[in-house]
Amino acid sequence: MNIASYIDHTVLAANATREKIEKLCEEAAQWKFASVCVNTCWTKFCAEKLKGTGVNVCSVVGFPLGAMCTKAKAYEAKCAVEDGAVEVDMVINVGWLKDGCYDLVEEDIRQVKKACGGKLLKVIIETCLLTDEEKVKACELSVKAGADYVKTSTGFSTGGAKAEDVALMRKTVGQKTGVKASGGIRTYEDAIKMIEAGASRLGCSAGIAIVTAAK
Repeated sequence: MNIASYIDHTVLAANATREKIEKLCEEAAQWKFASVCVNTCWTKFCAEKLKGTGVNVCSVVGFPLGAMCTKAKAYEAKCAVEDGAVEVDMVINVGWLKDGCYDLVEEDIRQVKKACGGKLLKVIIETCLLTDEEKVKACELSVKAGADYVKTSTGFSTGGAKAEDVALMRKTVGQKTGVKASGGIRTYEDAIKMIEAGASRLGCSAGIAIVTAAK
């Protein structure tokens, strides 16, 4: 298994400097990670740094709360794609989901997908805030709205990825939709556990440690 190909090499901290993002890109190119995952202000910088390396740029949208208006999320996604993002990770509106406003949640995702212009969309459902029934509903709405992946967590809330959540998400979306496990994946053993549960992508800030241990 080439575990590096599963990893979105991630830096989303508010205090991330240009030096930190440049290092992220250099590491991603060296280890051939699937992508770098960054805030949208760094999209263009990363796209220029990674040109010709085969590493994608993934940008987060509506991050980390997901409670922005749909127009704002869609515009941020459009800007990210224009700046060179090949993948977009958006956060659902958790409050709307918990209120049962499923039409609003679905349309929120659909509008961001439309703004992505054919680029890959991953939908962060923030599993730590949801019941199992809500996790299933979030996954169903994501698929219905055209998402390419569902993703466990932002890593900025009350918890991260759990293997049982990944398994539930995989069971819900089937094999055609991707599942990204993210949040708290720090070791090779953590990574393998998520992949065995059904993850097809991993969001990690500890990607170097994971691939080093794999070797």
